[in-house]
Amino acid sequence: MAQKNKNLDSGQGKSALMRQYAESPEMLQQLYRKTLWIVVFSQILGGAGLAAGVTVGALLAQDMFGDESFAGIPTALFTLGSAGGAYLVGKLSQKYGRRPGLSTGFIVGGIGAIGVILSAVADNITMLLISLLVYGVGTATNLLARYAGTDLASSEQRGKAISIVMVSTTFGAFAGPNLVGVMGRFAESISIPALAGPFILSASVYFTAAIVLFLFLRPDPLLVAQAVAEKKVQDDKAMNKTADDTPAIHSRGVFLGASVMVVTMIVMVAIMTMTPVHMGHYGHDLSAVGMVISIHITAMYLPSLLTGVLVDKVGRTAMVIAAGVTLLSAGIVAAIAPGGSLPMLILALALLGLGWNFGLISGTALIVDSTLPEARAKTQGTIDVLVALSGAAGGMLSGMVVAGYSYAVLSLGGGFLALLLIPIVVWSLGNNNNKAIGSN
Repeated sequence: MAQKNKNLDSGQGKSALMRQYAESPEMLQQLYRKTLWIVVFSQILGGAGLAAGVTVGALLAQDMFGDESFAGIPTALFTLGSAGGAYLVGKLSQKYGRRPGLSTGFIVGGIGAIGVILSAVADNITMLLISLLVYGVGTATNLLARYAGTDLASSEQRGKAISIVMVSTTFGAFAGPNLVGVMGRFAESISIPALAGPFILSASVYFTAAIVLFLFLRPDPLLVAQAVAEKKVQDDKAMNKTADDTPAIHSRGVFLGASVMVVTMIVMVAIMTMTPVHMGHYGHDLSAVGMVISIHITAMYLPSLLTGVLVDKVGRTAMVIAAGVTLLSAGIVAAIAPGGSLPMLILALALLGLGWNFGLISGTALIVDSTLPEARAKTQGTIDVLVALSGAAGGMLSGMVVAGYSYAVLSLGGGFLALLLIPIVVWSLGNNNNKAIGSN
């Protein structure tokens, strides 16, 4: 076994193995299924780490700054950090493969979570801000892992592949917020502030996800996909076929997919960030906040299996329109919900998560449709940088809007912003010559 692993890790062994997968559709499908299972497990862990931090980030900042207008800063910072993380993980993945890229991202995110804990203990705001930036790399990695499940999928399998990876995040995402109280009590028992407790969970699961991916995500799905693409080019040349002049990137499809994810991220992050603070004004305790956020995050991921089928069967653009309408509904419900009404807030945040789910899966499918393996990881990382920056802007501005106006104004503004998705789709449909869009 040791000799086999040594051969596998050698350059010659890797090349031979890649050729075997490129030449065998049966082996390729087996690897596709294996890759999905590994990514699914890492997503369960990553989802718990992401959700735990999101739940209490705004509350921790409000407590340390002593002013609710700064409550959006944690979300903005770890979303900003995820922008840098998306770029770095994307570049690492393109050059070395998904395994080293994703493993490194989760390790850095875990280090950031430890930094948040230490800053809370020391009551050091500067350390908190830096740590939140680093923690954001784990958030980016958790999202970028969804692409690993699509590297070996056919065009008819992509929506389903994305949805399987996304729905697995539900288990961790639901557990994370509901463990807020438990982790808070554990933290207090070891002389750590209660609001830093969830970041203990984040650090643990991020490190575990890194180990799982590093040990088991092999052969690397992106490197195999590149080998498959190279073999196709060689076969075409050998059969004297006309060279495929399809560009590595369909710019219009990439623009549409990126726009969808940017708009949905701004709306989702802005409303989600200020909901715990809004609930605190009306006397809801930490358990109630955790329940609302856990249901919200569950709605972000649990419908993914159905969404993936709809994206493949109904079409990418139809689901983009559904995302805009659903996010508008979420904004309206959040704006009119009485602050003391837990059921109405649950409904609003559930719709918010569902709209984000529609947008992310349809947008991701558009990006994969519009890129070839030789440019895919780098393009995906660059787009997730834009998505993360938009989320950072949404998180930063959300606290200012609520402080200057109200939670209702924020919610309505976000809802109507989501309607921008409809003219973007109309614009894209007016260009049916784009293969990536027109085929779906």
